[in-house]
Amino acid sequence: MRKDALSNAETAAADAEFVRARRGEYGEYALTVTIDRPDARNALNAQVRTELARVFDAVERDDEVRVVVLTGSDEAKAFVAGADVRELRERSAVEQHEASERPRIYETVAGCSKPVVARVNGHALGGGCELAQACDVRLAREDAKLGQPEINLGIIPGGGGTQRLTRLVGPGQARKLVLSGELVDGAEAAEIGLVEEAHPADELDERVADLVGKMASKSPLALARAKEALRAATRMDLDSGLAYESELFVGLFDSHDKNEGIDAFLEGRDPEWRGE
Repeated sequence: MRKDALSNAETAAADAEFVRARRGEYGEYALTVTIDRPDARNALNAQVRTELARVFDAVERDDEVRVVVLTGSDEAKAFVAGADVRELRERSAVEQHEASERPRIYETVAGCSKPVVARVNGHALGGGCELAQACDVRLAREDAKLGQPEINLGIIPGGGGTQRLTRLVGPGQARKLVLSGELVDGAEAAEIGLVEEAHPADELDERVADLVGKMASKSPLALARAKEALRAATRMDLDSGLAYESELFVGLFDSHDKNEGIDAFLEGRDPEWRGE
């Protein structure tokens, strides 16, 4: 593909109003997906969710993308400030039940076959915090604010905030955050395991580029299988998970990338991955 040609994912975002997709910002095979609705601090309304889903669907068919960076526009000073409260206010239980049918954007992001790194550049609250939790790795600004304040509105998290959050930070911390509605900054979020790392604002992009570059330099096939095995670790008992891991491991032995990776190692050169 020519460097000036749009990939499938970039094309899918070309006519979107609130979502942008751009390759190359964090490396050749990295796609940055940016939520850009600054007037509402990137709140997740129906249109944002639809546009995000369309881009992530295209990512699955895009050989030019190995890793996705999901973030909010810096102009909005937020990753995602939450769900669109006005939409929630107007919905009945029946309407919300329909809107909550899976797969929602949270399942779409979590189910992406390629690694998704959240660049938490500002507030990640409610649905925004849940969206970050659906990513594989979270890197945050130290001064970002994260939390599940739904209890303040007389509701509870509905996009995975009681389930993924508990698995990330443990039952006690999850109960404290959900039941109080308290927010934590990026530094504390890293201490409790809500994000993997927190960095000063002027150092965040350097670290995102470093980590994403390392991921994107790996075999696309191995990345997908590794993510699949890691996801199974939260859903299976240990014996079942070990058996599943072994199946995925053995399955790579008929791949071009396994032979290329070992040959490159033995020959002291960089591998040329084909994703097959």
